[in-house]
Amino acid sequence: MKARPVKKLDPTRSLGENAARIIQVRLDEMRSFAPKALDGKAKAQHDMRIAAKRVRYVLEATGFCFGRPADTARRRARDLQDILGEIHDCEVMMPRVRAHLDQLQRVDAEAVRTKAGDAPDLDPRLAAQARHRTAYRGLDLLSVYLEARRRLLFDRFEAFWRRQEETGTWTRLERAVNRYLHRTREARRTVKAAERARLQAEAAERAARRAEAQSKRARLDRERAGASSDDLPGHRPEKSTQR
Repeated sequence: MKARPVKKLDPTRSLGENAARIIQVRLDEMRSFAPKALDGKAKAQHDMRIAAKRVRYVLEATGFCFGRPADTARRRARDLQDILGEIHDCEVMMPRVRAHLDQLQRVDAEAVRTKAGDAPDLDPRLAAQARHRTAYRGLDLLSVYLEARRRLLFDRFEAFWRRQEETGTWTRLERAVNRYLHRTREARRTVKAAERARLQAEAAERAARRAEAQSKRARLDRERAGASSDDLPGHRPEKSTQR
């Protein structure tokens, strides 16, 4: 089963943030197979087992970022993987056992037919002496065992999944991941706001320095203009009048 793609991964951001996005997708992927898997669909059970393995692996590597909910979910994902793996083994073995039994019966039927020769009918004693006759019962019993075990394991799977839903194993992990992402977004907003405030303060400081420089130049220009007018021909400085 091909894994769903994970969007918005960014190597410049923290391990926890990227792990949270991966867990969101992998957890949703695993849970999406539950309806058909609980309905007894073998392919959905197989896909769910693969999805549970992916959830388990990412939690083994990054679960420390999300605390106890991640540790619990990691162990439950492993348990789910084991149960579905045992069911899958039964599903794989049953047709093999039946195919092997059919093959032995075909071989024996051909051999018994050959022994019958030109007889007008088959002597039942020839069938009773078939070469693989003792293997039939063992294979029949093995087939019954595998079918019964598959059903028992399926009942365990149903009870196990219902228990995780009731106790909120997956929901708690989902909430822990969402809280982590919320905190990282808020921290990023705070950093951006602080950066904007710093840039604004620097801009205001530069503007104040420019204004001060302009004021100083204007004062110097006025002083130079006054000095130039005093040096003009015929200009007499005003005398103060005393009373």
